Amino acid sequence: MRRVLLLLPLILLLAMGVLFYRGLSLDDEVPSALVSRPFPAFELPSLTDPDRKLTQDMLKGEISLVNVWGTWCPTCYTEHGYLMELQNRGVVIFGMNYKDDTDKARQWIAELDNPYKEIFVDDGPMGIELGVRGAPETFLVDAQGVIRYKHEGDMNERIWQEKFVPLIEKIEIEQIRSGGQ
Repeated sequence: MRRVLLLLPLILLLAMGVLFYRGLSLDDEVPSALVSRPFPAFELPSLTDPDRKLTQDMLKGEISLVNVWGTWCPTCYTEHGYLMELQNRGVVIFGMNYKDDTDKARQWIAELDNPYKEIFVDDGPMGIELGVRGAPETFLVDAQGVIRYKHEGDMNERIWQEKFVPLIEKIEIEQIRSGGQ
């Protein structure tokens, strides 16, 4: 009995180690409450033309991405080149410049090029409504303006192929079955 008591701390330590290791291997993706719901209504200024207001209606008509980014985000800088690649493949991407200095954001786009069809500026309220926890985040929106997926973190080829492509194919099949609506 005494030996078992001496081994108890070691057994507990090993059990905690196994749990810790298991926890590190879990997918930390947080599902969005907005999936399967229409993209929230908004009327926000365009980054490139502040006098023009953009609305959620621009997200209707084709499958698209909404990418949340900011010049303050180092991962957004890393992701930018891949977004350019997606745009060159014909992927429609809208940008949400989030809690950023608009002059810096315009300079960023001028220097790095623009992968976005349109960019709307949000100083916080839209991000709260979308449940944005940071940047970058990317939403997949169907042709009816419904959010179908939310990805937190950078967009890259692995994420695109594993997460987005299968969902886009599923959405396209659903559209064909429903008569293209």
